[in-house]
Amino acid sequence: MGHMNRRFCFVVLLILLIFTPVNALAEEEESSNKEFEVPNHVLNISKENTFPNSTEDQEVVEPSELTQELIDGVDAAIENPDLIKMLNETSINPSPIAFGYRGMVYIGRWPLNYKSDETNINWEYQNINTNELNNIGGESEKKMQYSQQNKQEVKGALTNKITNPDDVKKMMLLEAQDKIKLPLAYSTVIGQNTKKENAYSVPAKKYGELQAYAPAVNERGQVTFGEVYFQLKGSSKSIVVKNVTKQGIGAWVPIQDHVSFSFNLK
Repeated sequence: MGHMNRRFCFVVLLILLIFTPVNALAEEEESSNKEFEVPNHVLNISKENTFPNSTEDQEVVEPSELTQELIDGVDAAIENPDLIKMLNETSINPSPIAFGYRGMVYIGRWPLNYKSDETNINWEYQNINTNELNNIGGESEKKMQYSQQNKQEVKGALTNKITNPDDVKKMMLLEAQDKIKLPLAYSTVIGQNTKKENAYSVPAKKYGELQAYAPAVNERGQVTFGEVYFQLKGSSKSIVVKNVTKQGIGAWVPIQDHVSFSFNLK
């Protein structure tokens, strides 16, 4: 009987071990999804925008079988799409170098990966427009709507200097896109005369002001850099990474075709 009890306890423990982390993960994911939900005062203007923004969809570069083997043999995670692409192209053909050849080929200092520490959205990243309606001398309520006065370009950027900024920006954008299911790009435009149907009431004897803002994602984390070498031993190849360093980095990435509104009566 004791043996049966022990076995039963073991099975229960196993079930608990299997299911506990899943529930914790599910709760964590749910809370992080809520964090990135679009608030009511933020509206999608993709249909109304008089300037057609092109999406900055990053090409997903899959490592070839040989590249994957090379990457797996390295301690530092290699996730830089440009480096993976280069390794794919370089390692297509088996090395024509004779057996017995030994050597190290330096292929540069590269940003290897980006690890995110924090992702936040500032829904009022940049003020892009002000509409006003003066009803102070009025006898009855009036309605006002959003109408974009001038074309506005909203630009994102890295918050500090770093080598290989384009590679780093690409990795940070991919990380932010993975978390936030909204269109992201380092540059987005709101065209002149872009309008939205929703109306705001300005009562008699009041002055109405409607401010419009472009939102952006603030991504913060660490980039790992390393010197990358091809190591050749006879017909076998491997990758060696030396002098690994880390650097903290931040970036602002605008959210395309979304406008945040703030309506005030005076």
